[in-house]
Amino acid sequence: MEIILLTDIAGVGYKNDIVTVKAGYGRNYLIPQGFALLANESNRKIVAENVRQAAHKAEKLKKDAEDIATAIGDLVIDIKTVVGESGRIFGRVTNTQVADSLKAKGFDIDRKKITVDDVKSIGSYSALIDLHKEVKHKVTLNVVAAED
Repeated sequence: MEIILLTDIAGVGYKNDIVTVKAGYGRNYLIPQGFALLANESNRKIVAENVRQAAHKAEKLKKDAEDIATAIGDLVIDIKTVVGESGRIFGRVTNTQVADSLKAKGFDIDRKKITVDDVKSIGSYSALIDLHKEVKHKVTLNVVAAED
């Protein structure tokens, strides 16, 4: 089933993309929730016109995302967490913790746009920030033991 996405959906596509999904996923979830439209001829024309008009705005968003990526640069974020005697952490390092650390450094980035590698012990890891569909940036996380 071909649909036109109205919002960015992780693992499926970005806004205004025409994608093929399983019929049940499109009919029972994406379309009723307002995340997508059926990709018929009239909807394609409407979306094509909207895309044409929004091209200038999209270029500005991409430039803003590139500016943020440049400002972040090679930033290293220290994440303090509770650690056992063997060096393994309790719980996990979440994208919310990374977003809070970035906010403390002056970068307001939505936690849903941050993907953190699987962190099992203290050390250095990376997180991927999806700033724009064409701009992704890696940030180094330094996971350290919290001091009691």
